[in-house]
This record gives sequence, C-alpha cells and structure tokens, in this order.
Amino acid sequence: MFHTIWHPTRHGGLSKLMMTGMWRLSSRLSTRWRASGLAGPLGMVCVVSVWALTVAVGWALVYWPHMPENFSYSAGLVPAEHAGPMDALYVSLVTLATLGLGDIAPATGWLRVVGPLEALVGFALLSATVAWILGIYPALARRRTLALRLSYLHGGVTSQALDSEGGAALLDSLASAVSVITVDFLQYAESYYFYDGDENTSLPRQIGHAAGLAEQAASARHPGVRLSAALLRRALDDLAAILDERFLHTGAATAGVFASYASDHGDRVGSPPDLRRGPGTSSPGGEERRP
Repeated sequence: MFHTIWHPTRHGGLSKLMMTGMWRLSSRLSTRWRASGLAGPLGMVCVVSVWALTVAVGWALVYWPHMPENFSYSAGLVPAEHAGPMDALYVSLVTLATLGLGDIAPATGWLRVVGPLEALVGFALLSATVAWILGIYPALARRRTLALRLSYLHGGVTSQALDSEGGAALLDSLASAVSVITVDFLQYAESYYFYDGDENTSLPRQIGHAAGLAEQAASARHPGVRLSAALLRRALDDLAAILDERFLHTGAATAGVFASYASDHGDRVGSPPDLRRGPGTSSPGGEERRP
C-alpha cells in the first residue's frame, strides 16, 4: 500500500502481482473480453479488496487471543459462544469500516486503544484508495488524448509543413506530452494494464507515428525543427526505457520496445508509417498501407 499510493515511483509488490496476473489472464481469454477493457478495473478492485482483507485479518489475529475475557458483549450475546476466529474477524471488519456497532467491543485499556487505531487505518485506506483511483483515470485520459492527437497528425503533416516554426512548435508540444506520459507510467504504473480498445485512442498503436515525425524532422533545413526533433526522440527514448524496465523487459532498442508494447496490448505494428501519404494509400510496391 505504501509503495503503490504514497511512494508511487516504486511499484507495490502486491498490486504489481495482481495487476500483472489479471493482465495475463485477459490475454488468454477471448479478444472481445480483452477489448472491453476489464483487466485494469477488475485488477484495481482485486488489489483494494486484498488490502482491506489483509488489514482486517491482521487486526483479527490481535483480537482473537483476548476473546472473550477482554471484550464486552451486548445483552443477549453469550461471550463463550462468540469468541472464535469469525467473531474476531467480525469485530475487525466493523472497526475497520468505522461502523461502531458496539455489540462486541474491546474492554481493556490497550485493546481500547488498538480499536480506534484500526478505524484510523480504515479511514486512511478509504481515502488513499479514492485518491489512487482519481489519479489513475486522469493519467489514462492524458494517454488517450496523446494517442488521438497522433492519429490526427498521421498522414496530415507534409515535410514542407513540418519544416517551419509551426513544425518546431508541434514537435515541442509532442515531446512535452510524451514526457507527461512517461511520468504517468512512473507514478501510476497500474495504468499500463488498462486496455484501449479504439485504435485512435490506443497509444501502443499510435506511438509509432510520433517516432515517424521525429525521423522525418531530423533532416529538416530549419534548425529549430531539427532541435525539436532531437527533443522528441529523447522523450520517446525515455518512454521506451520506462516501458521496458517496468513492464516488458525486452532489452531492445526504442523501436523494438514500442513494437513489444503494441503486441502486449493486442495491436499489430509494422514498419514506421510514411507520413507523406494519407491513411489507406498504397506503398510503392502496390500494397495498401493503413494507419
């Protein structure tokens, strides 16, 4: 919990294990199930559920050895009949959820302190979970926005238009957006396990167009465009390094990492696109090229 929520540059072991397991399970199921994008949301539900369950069980193991002697019971409950492990788990869950039913409550000094501490942990868990969710979904929106923007640019930017002040500004903005996505993968690693079904909003499918723009602008006559292209290439290299270090582990160069990234998300990628042609036009060999 600490590494996932409060120290997000490190990937929490439990959340990584469960999210990776759910992602691999989705890849073995039908394509339709994976395209629905359930792996990420269900993985998060499982992670939060396991967090809450382990906290509740941990506190129940503290309560159980001291039941029923150190607990008070409401009228109608026989203490000897309500001193088992399920009763301890019940007390723990009630305290963790801050319900405060009071039918079974700690009666001795130190146990009366432990109860409110568990309630504070439960409140912190709820607040941190909400903050975690509210952080991941904006990161997904930024990733999909960049992919959609790249889909707009694909086939619509000529070499002449790119070799200008406007082209330099475009490359700078793309480099900035790619850098933001890199930080998102560092701070919200769980966002990797969300599948983008639509190809226009799928960054694994569209990121190659950014690499194509950088390659095309590298030979521009405008010095500002060449500088901006170098910045974009560096941003793409950093993104590929994070993807490979945290998720893919291929050891390949940037192009190979992006190909593995697309393959891991169920997309097929080929050679870098020819940005001078529009979507669906033919290559010199007569084969139809698609975005």
